[in-house]
Amino acid sequence: MSTYLSDYDFFLPDNLIGQSPREPRDHSKLMLINKKNNSIEHKHFYDIIDYLTAGDVLVRNSTKVIPARIFGHKDTGGVLEILLIKRIDIDTWECLLKPAKKLKLNQKVYIGQNNELIAELLEIKEDGNRVLKFYYKGTFEENLDKLGNMPLPPYITENLKDKNRYQTVYAIKGESVAAPTAGLHFTDELLKKIADKGVEIVDVFLEVGLGTFRPVQTENVLEHKMHEEIFEIPEESANIINKARSEGRRIISVGTTATRALESSVDDNGKLIAQKRDTGIFIYPGYKFKIVDALITNFHLPKSTLLMLVSALYEREKMLEIYKIAIQEKYHFFSFGDAMFIY
Repeated sequence: MSTYLSDYDFFLPDNLIGQSPREPRDHSKLMLINKKNNSIEHKHFYDIIDYLTAGDVLVRNSTKVIPARIFGHKDTGGVLEILLIKRIDIDTWECLLKPAKKLKLNQKVYIGQNNELIAELLEIKEDGNRVLKFYYKGTFEENLDKLGNMPLPPYITENLKDKNRYQTVYAIKGESVAAPTAGLHFTDELLKKIADKGVEIVDVFLEVGLGTFRPVQTENVLEHKMHEEIFEIPEESANIINKARSEGRRIISVGTTATRALESSVDDNGKLIAQKRDTGIFIYPGYKFKIVDALITNFHLPKSTLLMLVSALYEREKMLEIYKIAIQEKYHFFSFGDAMFIY
C-alpha cells in the first residue's frame, strides 16, 4: 500500500479533459476492466447492458445539483463570487467566497438586477470558509434557480448551454454542489433496458460537497482529512441490497459518491443500515470493501482522493497502467469525460 501522494500522479494532456458532455449521454466511451482475468475492452457506454446480469443491483446517487455559483456586488461596486457549500439552516449557508478578504463581517452582497438576493457575512470559519445569511422575497430555491449558475469544476472552461446536462436524468432531491458524474452517462431509455433485463435499480443519496473541489495537500495521504458530506440510505434500498448480498448477487455502485454512502453505513456483520448522517470516509488502497462488488466511474484527477478510491478497488499500479492506456486511446477525463466499469 502506498501512502505517498506522488504515487497517484500522472501526466494528462489538456486536450483530453472533457469540456462538454458527449451527445447523446450514453454514447460516451466505456472501458471495461475485468478484475478476475485483468482483461480490458473498449466499448461505448450503451454497451454496459451486455455486462449486467439479471439479479444485479445497480446503486445510484440520486442527489440533485443546485445552481450553487452566484455572482453579486458590494455596495461599493466590487464583484464577488459565492459558491454555496452546505446549508446550515433555511436562510444560512456555509460558502466559498472569491475574493474572500474583500468582504468584512456584517457586510452585504447584492445579487440580481433588482437585488433579489442579499447575502450578509455572519462568520469567518477557521478553514477560511464563510457563513452567509440570505434575505429574499418568495423562496430561496426560486431565487437561486433564477440567479445561480451550475458549479462546474474549474478545469471546465466552456460554457454549459443546457443546465440539465450537469444533472443526472434520475436526480430526485438534495443540495449537491457538484454532480455525481458517473451517472451522467445514463439515459432514461438505457435505464429502462437495464431494468427490463432484471437488474434492480436502487437510490441512495450523498450531497456532493467541498471535497470534490479540494485537492489533497499532504504528501502523506493518511494525513488528509475529508470534508464531511450528508448521505442517506433509504429503508427500501437497504432491504434490497441486504437481500441481494445474502443471495450472493452483485452490488454495482454508480460512482464514487454512491460507493462512499454505501461503505459508510455498514454494521459489524456486513449489513447495510438505513440511516441519514454525515460521512467523512476516506477510501484508499488497503481498504476492504464491505458492500460494493463493482464500480462504474469516470477517469479522475491526478493525486485525487477519487483516484485513490478506485485504486483501492483495483490495485494502484494496475490502475495507473489503465490510465496510461486511456490516454493512448484518447478517452476523455473528469466530469464530462468517458467511463470505466471495474467488475
